Amino acid sequence: MLQLHYREYGEPDPARPSLCLLHGLFGSGINWHGIARRLERDWHLVVPDLRNHGRSPHDPQMDYPAMAEDVLGLMDRLGLGRFVPVGHSMGGKVVMTLALRWGEQVAALAVADIAPVRYAHDFSAVFAAFHAVPLARLARRAEADAYMARHVSDPAVRQYLLQNLVQDRDGWHWRLNLPVLERSIGVIGDWPLSCTPPWPGPVLFLRGERSDYIRPEHEPRIHACFPQARIETLPGVGHWVYAEDPEGFVSRLRGFLDEAIVS
Repeated sequence: MLQLHYREYGEPDPARPSLCLLHGLFGSGINWHGIARRLERDWHLVVPDLRNHGRSPHDPQMDYPAMAEDVLGLMDRLGLGRFVPVGHSMGGKVVMTLALRWGEQVAALAVADIAPVRYAHDFSAVFAAFHAVPLARLARRAEADAYMARHVSDPAVRQYLLQNLVQDRDGWHWRLNLPVLERSIGVIGDWPLSCTPPWPGPVLFLRGERSDYIRPEHEPRIHACFPQARIETLPGVGHWVYAEDPEGFVSRLRGFLDEAIVS
């Protein structure tokens, strides 16, 4: 179990559980900053960097039970008891793992644009973009963007990846543990957990209308794992549901929390 780097927003409230927001692959907790700021007046939030990401420690093990145990350890160290995990993409699989394996710690669950199924997305171009940057010769961040553009054409995706590029007294480096992530990409895309028994608590699945991560054929599997799951769609957005429509995302999440926790 690793001690994760994290940020806190708002103040703990004994009358309601804290939220724990978990980022996706190649991301970090800072991705949730705008959402956390919108929620912090009413909720206490813990926003960690998952292992091998952001400022959290690196480790050769990169699977969902290990990531979930890291999160449980963090919430236990903070003395927060039952909590509401909210996760996007890879982070969504972490929160589903928390509910299915340690359900007594979970008050409710929100999953952003991911299903409990195996995905076979090809990340070879992304890893090629990381490897294309000559860190030892790099003078400016803009140069890194130009090198990565040879492999990743979307500027928004490159900016998301470049948040991991940092400079210190030893020069430029990636915060990500790229060797472990590249070696573990099949595990990250997989879903090896059993859904027997299912988790019976309240669950919100929020998908993007233009995303293919939660498809109609995934819905029976979602309901087999989470019988109380409700699946809602944010119109006009893709996989990055909370970044593309933060107001819509927060509105749907607040409505769910008000029903599942407050009422």
